[in-house]
Amino acid sequence: MCTRVQPVEWTSDLNNQNFDGLVLVTQSHDTLPPELECLKAPLQDYSSVDSGLGEEVVILKVPGLPGNRLLFASTGPVNRDYDDVRRFSDAAVNGIKRALKAGMQRPLLVCPPHKDYKNSTLVAALGALHGLYMPIEVREANVNASDCKVCVLGLWASDETEGRRLVQLADALESGRLACRDIGGSDPERMAAPRVAEYVQELFKDSPVKVDVVSDLKVLEKEYPCLAAVNRCASSVPRHEGRVIKLQYCGEGPIQKTLMLVGKGITYDTGGADIKAGGHMAGMHRDKCGAAAVAGFFQILAKLKPKHLKVIGSMAMVRNSVGSDCYVADELVVSRAGRRVRVGNTDAEGRMVMVDLLCEMKEKAVRETSPQLFTIATLTGHAIRAMGPNYSIIMDNGPAHRNGNAAQWQKAGEKLGDVFELSSIRREDYDFHKGQSEYEDILQCNNLPSSNTPRGHQTPAAFLIMASGLDKFGVDSNTPLPYSHVDIAGSSGPFPGVPTGAPILAMATNYFLSDL
Repeated sequence: MCTRVQPVEWTSDLNNQNFDGLVLVTQSHDTLPPELECLKAPLQDYSSVDSGLGEEVVILKVPGLPGNRLLFASTGPVNRDYDDVRRFSDAAVNGIKRALKAGMQRPLLVCPPHKDYKNSTLVAALGALHGLYMPIEVREANVNASDCKVCVLGLWASDETEGRRLVQLADALESGRLACRDIGGSDPERMAAPRVAEYVQELFKDSPVKVDVVSDLKVLEKEYPCLAAVNRCASSVPRHEGRVIKLQYCGEGPIQKTLMLVGKGITYDTGGADIKAGGHMAGMHRDKCGAAAVAGFFQILAKLKPKHLKVIGSMAMVRNSVGSDCYVADELVVSRAGRRVRVGNTDAEGRMVMVDLLCEMKEKAVRETSPQLFTIATLTGHAIRAMGPNYSIIMDNGPAHRNGNAAQWQKAGEKLGDVFELSSIRREDYDFHKGQSEYEDILQCNNLPSSNTPRGHQTPAAFLIMASGLDKFGVDSNTPLPYSHVDIAGSSGPFPGVPTGAPILAMATNYFLSDL
């Protein structure tokens, strides 16, 4: 297994011949700083014969520059009401893809700092690295002689201290996104639950992250009965057996905050007995991007080793299979918290695999320092219908709302382009999941797709709170526990395409990169 990140090198020399092409990402050649004055003339000459300069990526022959090539990828305007820092990552992705077509193997990325976007250079570097990601299946098949698409990515900065800082951050953040993409984007056999466990154990070998894998079926049934119900069908196929992967990081010094993360890791979602018909099953290997994000975040922790922070994670790795032993609607399952749950729709399996792990986190949280609990999942199609693609949604319970947690995540996400929309968990969401007869305490779901259900991305958060027993730890309790649910169905990335790694950039920025 290769998890090597694309190598990145810093330089302040625009004429460094160790590189074979210069990729310029900025709004316009007219706004270049004095250090990049030498790049203005060739771009001005080009614009005299093509007024469309800036509308698409262009390559110019410029003697003296690396490889005698200047590739210009304009961000376009960045000062309108609706512009944000993603303009820089988008331009860098387009630029690096064109550089690959041009045959560059050692491109030098130049993105001068922008007065309104202090992280524009780092965001552009992350955009370029996203464009250079090579899927693990391709790496392991040895289709190419190298594990990377280019030999090295150069990163220009005028100051050495700043340049080295940018390289360190880009390497750490990309290493987390690489792990997230590997797990989240790979096919349902390569990243079946047992193989995800192997990947994670190898990833964190000899690192500050501790890994514990729960695989025994009897233990899963006893400790996580809702997860075990989903796993019941897949457990008859050894290579599809479920796993709970537990991670822990404890930074140096007195702990000031404890993050407790539960990630949905559905390795493939057939819908179960409520099967995804009409072609809606394709792409459902991506239903593990929540758990993948948990692993990716821990990889960033392992790289940057933030102090005074403890993080506990659980990855719920289960395949929602269909067959003679699959769980079905109408079943009653008693959750870890002792709540009788009536299954309403087997395609609402994500909340089922997370709820007992969230309950376990709740049990631990009362003994931790300043705990914050989270579930992260590609949970609902309604999230995409409500907010469109590309956006994560975060919603708080009462204690988290009083702490302003969702707003903090949104603000942090703006810094590196890992953007969020905010939602609220309302009384109607709790009412929706109340048991409808004396048989059950809680209704798991209705029998409609979430996209056809009013408040379809908010109600699952209420279910998770109720079925885990977190409703006893609200603002009216003696031990209020802040909890936020993050739905990344829209932001996890396109299919076909490459997963984005959302929301790990926002998480890292919020909790230990606040100086960005």
